[in-house]
Amino acid sequence: MPKLTDLTSYADAQAHASSAALWDLFDGDREHLNIAHECITRHADGSGRPAVRIAHADGPDGPGADEILSFDTIAAGAAQFAHWLDAEGVQPGERIAFMLEPSLPFYVCLFGAMQTGAISVPLFTLFGPDALRLRVGDCTPAILITNAEKADLARSVANADGTPRVVVADESLLAEIAKYPSTYTPKTKAGDMAVFQYTSGTTRELPEAVKHTHKTLVTLMFAALYGTGIRPGDEFFCPSSPAWGHGLWHGTLAPLAMGVTTGTFAGRFDPVRLMKALDDFGITNMSAAATHYRMMKNSGRGGDFTFHFNKLSFTGEPIDPATLEWIDEYFKVPACSMYGTTEIGVVLVNYPGAKDFHVKPGSLGKAVPGQKLEVHRPDGSLCDPGEIGELMLWRGGGWMTTKDRAKIDGDGYFYHCGRADDVIISAGWTMSAVEIENTMLRHDNVLECGVIGVPDDKRGQVVKAFVVANRAPSDEFVKELQDFTREKLAQHEFPRIVEFVDELPKNPAGKVHRKMLRDREAAKAAELAN
Repeated sequence: MPKLTDLTSYADAQAHASSAALWDLFDGDREHLNIAHECITRHADGSGRPAVRIAHADGPDGPGADEILSFDTIAAGAAQFAHWLDAEGVQPGERIAFMLEPSLPFYVCLFGAMQTGAISVPLFTLFGPDALRLRVGDCTPAILITNAEKADLARSVANADGTPRVVVADESLLAEIAKYPSTYTPKTKAGDMAVFQYTSGTTRELPEAVKHTHKTLVTLMFAALYGTGIRPGDEFFCPSSPAWGHGLWHGTLAPLAMGVTTGTFAGRFDPVRLMKALDDFGITNMSAAATHYRMMKNSGRGGDFTFHFNKLSFTGEPIDPATLEWIDEYFKVPACSMYGTTEIGVVLVNYPGAKDFHVKPGSLGKAVPGQKLEVHRPDGSLCDPGEIGELMLWRGGGWMTTKDRAKIDGDGYFYHCGRADDVIISAGWTMSAVEIENTMLRHDNVLECGVIGVPDDKRGQVVKAFVVANRAPSDEFVKELQDFTREKLAQHEFPRIVEFVDELPKNPAGKVHRKMLRDREAAKAAELAN
């Protein structure tokens, strides 16, 4: 029986994908498994083979550099860091938090802590004091590792007893751990905690870590094989920050577990710098957020580079039709959606690389092998094809809501129709914020768009659009956008209010933060009422 990594077709996925087949991809078993061993150590064969390619952002001193880290280098550093943690008295189960951009210290911390039985906690580098304090308060790490620039911020969130201890990841730390052995025997069982992962805020009001064991890596392979289509031989890249679920699990751990070289972006995101890296590295498989693709399109520079893709995937939100057309023109392969959350994992995919699976533009695809999803009416009955309802996942012997609206077509493909709270009801008409946004994004002068419903005495709610444009605001422009939208959708389905803004609030996954837009409007209304 061939391994799942040797099979690429949709038919083979349905016939052969199973939990047992996933375990065959790893050295560990259901009792003993360690993520650091599976992702790094077992691939460190002394050849110097690249594990991670880092594209650093351009800076004031010139173009950003490329940095290549080998499996050998990361394995040795992670082992030395693990010995250092033991010497510092860190115990299994204690949390080691690190707020670092992709770099050697980041990967040394990530994989070194997990070898000792400690729990790795990656933290977003752009957190301010309040966001950092909440997460540190939630996970109570023994040590918080960051760079010199962020050290004062890190110390400012320490408790009265001085915890967590703040350590600066600089040359002196690397020199200190270098005195320890470059090999380490992991201490973990498969069911031990490995990572505390914070969501980007789409499903939780207050930060609470989603807790993952070492064996989570095994179930992740369903998404890796069928959501991103990773296979040995790929040249892979994921520009999402590894502090978040997509960048860590799908962009870092999944490819490395298969021995596939991955790539990432460090510093302030720049779509042109990303495209240069994709060209220079000869990337054949990329998984990115929808906003990354949109920003590349908006840069107008796609024609400056040569691309080498045979597989593409995206997450975060649906890609608007105009951006999908740009991807087809410049990347020459379809962008495959994968749908899921940090809490439930990836459950709908488009099987990149499967020649017997037709990718339908705008579709979420079909279920991952072993998953069952349906679209339900409010009374729990099954929606007809084309009917919008709530997307439900069968889990633990019952149906659980995803809090997303969806529909399914006659061929069994799922389509995202917005969050349940992104439905706008105006004068009895039900409208989708996503549908209006996607239509407005087709206008040549609209770069970004966020749509919400705002209170209206006459209609209950009306549609308000926040627009980032490459054209000066004017009443004429507003009417043009309104006419453009109603002509393509319906006479009632258009933004009655348009506000031009310099930027839209987004969560770290790159999604437009509609809740923040709604909260701002509510605050303005309350202020006017007073």
